[in-house]
Amino acid sequence: MSAVEANFDGIIGPTHNYGGLSFGNIASDKNRGAVSSPRDAVLEGLGKAKALADAGLVQGVLPPQERPAVGYLRRLGFVGDDAAIIESSWMASPALVRNVYSASPMWAANAATVSPSTDTSDKRLHMTPANLVTTLHRSLEGAATERALQRVFPGRQFAVHNPLPMQSTFADEGAANHVRLCAEHGAAGVEIFVYGREGGELQSGHFPARQTRESCEAIARRHGLDPARCVFLKQSRKAIDAGAFHNDVVCVGTLNTLFFHEMAFADPEGARQAIRRAADGLFDPVFVEVPEDEVPIRDAIASYLFNSQLLSMPGEDRLMLNAPIECEETDSTREYCARMTAGNGPIGKVAFVDVRQSMRNGGGPACLRLRVVLTDEECAAVNRDCLMSDDLYAKLTGWAKQHYRDRLHPDDLRDPSLIEDSRSALDSLTGLLGLGADFYPFQRN
Repeated sequence: MSAVEANFDGIIGPTHNYGGLSFGNIASDKNRGAVSSPRDAVLEGLGKAKALADAGLVQGVLPPQERPAVGYLRRLGFVGDDAAIIESSWMASPALVRNVYSASPMWAANAATVSPSTDTSDKRLHMTPANLVTTLHRSLEGAATERALQRVFPGRQFAVHNPLPMQSTFADEGAANHVRLCAEHGAAGVEIFVYGREGGELQSGHFPARQTRESCEAIARRHGLDPARCVFLKQSRKAIDAGAFHNDVVCVGTLNTLFFHEMAFADPEGARQAIRRAADGLFDPVFVEVPEDEVPIRDAIASYLFNSQLLSMPGEDRLMLNAPIECEETDSTREYCARMTAGNGPIGKVAFVDVRQSMRNGGGPACLRLRVVLTDEECAAVNRDCLMSDDLYAKLTGWAKQHYRDRLHPDDLRDPSLIEDSRSALDSLTGLLGLGADFYPFQRN
């Protein structure tokens, strides 16, 4: 069956700021309180997406969510009009306001877990929005993500589920902990689910393990996956405590190739054996394991070597790694990439992309995209207004330059005019992306 791996990037929202909300995310904590540039951030993200579309890949976008989430503050007992609620909640807890203003839905790798129709029992493409219960700011996203996916992927070909129950046993961080390997995108594949803990497991490390095995198993069941083609791997505690809060900080894969750090998995050899068993009769997996003595885990995480997009480029017989520019600026990763591409392995090229605004909050090129394998029929059913083109890129960059602030300090979140600025931007965006005039909560009030 003919199919492509499309990338749907989250459009960075107008309230992009450095609130330092994600415990275990070293970059987020390091840049807490710094001044951000929402305009630079969104233009960097759109530029990355446009470059891949120009290279011949199917590239789409996902909308930002409404921020601030004033409705959440109302549920917590704050009353009055929106400006009054922001003021009173700021007086009570600036940290709470920073949470409801977070632009974290930009990291679409956390939006959902996606299983293509070639893997599922009912031959529909299945999506489960992540519940993201481990952190407050991200736990606000699930319902809006579900609504967005329904608008971008309408029709009977797509099964968009509810998020898993909002309970720690089923903590789910989305595709950041999921990899699919295959011989070709239209063929049956192996789905790899990576978890950091089991539901009742006591945690003794420095940073929390976010994904549970129970959530992975539940998603595999509801997507109707063949158990023989599913692999459940435990993430290394050393990697988590080094700052790999998601598996995609230390591992990425596409087609038959898995590119990962030596410390990515609790049992690396067991992981390889399990993947080989699941792939038996379908394809021969290729493992590119990066040794600690060549790229120390601290460098891998600081540079986000593995939070890169591993891509099959049109007309190329080797894969390309779309890596953050920080990998070029870090000695160990730059030198490793040069050695890797000079050999005859599966990865033949590394391109360095500037997404510094996202990186400073702990999100690399791979964080910004949700991978969706689409057959020709499914691709034709996608909301066409959300697929990148010259026209859409021009409209979105013009929209961003008109509506986004050049600078934003976390304390600026107290400014009531930011509410209206953000809503004005999002109201205009719904028309550009064909999402409907009732897409955002403020449009339905």
